[in-house]
Amino acid sequence: MTLSEFFHAHPRAALGFSGGVDSAYLLCAALRCGADVRAYYVRSPFQPRFELDDARRLADALGAQLTVLPLDVLADPAIASNPPDRCYHCKRRIFAAIRSAALADGYDLLLDGTNASDDVSDRPGFRALQELAVRSPLRECGLTKEEIRRRSREAGLFTWDKPAYACLATRVPAGQPITAQALETTERAETFLAALGFRDFRVRMDGTAAKLQLRVEDLSRLMDRREEVLAGLKPYYSAVTLDLEVRK
Repeated sequence: MTLSEFFHAHPRAALGFSGGVDSAYLLCAALRCGADVRAYYVRSPFQPRFELDDARRLADALGAQLTVLPLDVLADPAIASNPPDRCYHCKRRIFAAIRSAALADGYDLLLDGTNASDDVSDRPGFRALQELAVRSPLRECGLTKEEIRRRSREAGLFTWDKPAYACLATRVPAGQPITAQALETTERAETFLAALGFRDFRVRMDGTAAKLQLRVEDLSRLMDRREEVLAGLKPYYSAVTLDLEVRK
């Protein structure tokens, strides 16, 4: 099955939209297939500001309808307590909110951007999508991450080379309660490193310390700017450490 065939069979749908590579391409493809697809972005403490900015920029560029839904995920103890299956509870809350808004707008089919490269066996959130009958056209059509990036570049989408991004909650170790302060601290730290030109990195919490995960090609540059990085991060953390198991 191709995306064109999917949207010919399902010409009207709501899309859980993050502004990332996958959902950006899916929205673009749907609109180019002539489908009536509305994007829904859930704004929660788990998403940094730049994700919403990217979502709005992409929607504007495509002339797509974008609805922003505020959601306080930390109000749910099953999420804030940060159990190993936190992603399941969070994904279920997010897509339940999207489904409610979409139904009110007249959309009864809900889509997400899961692709054929995603290992769903290691993603508790995928179980929530199945329970809510969310369809994943990219996965159903066999489109891998590499292929989606290639097609996104050909389509002129600025997201084509955007690094993969997991929500801020993933920076807090499972079992350690998630607080608004921890999320705000993480966002400030990662915004600071991004401003220095680093890409595709993580600032993970290790107790009260920060553990930096960077690409191998960025390690020498980090050491060259060590004092600057320490000055920028030490106000938020008791210590700043480097994880030598670098990001691939």
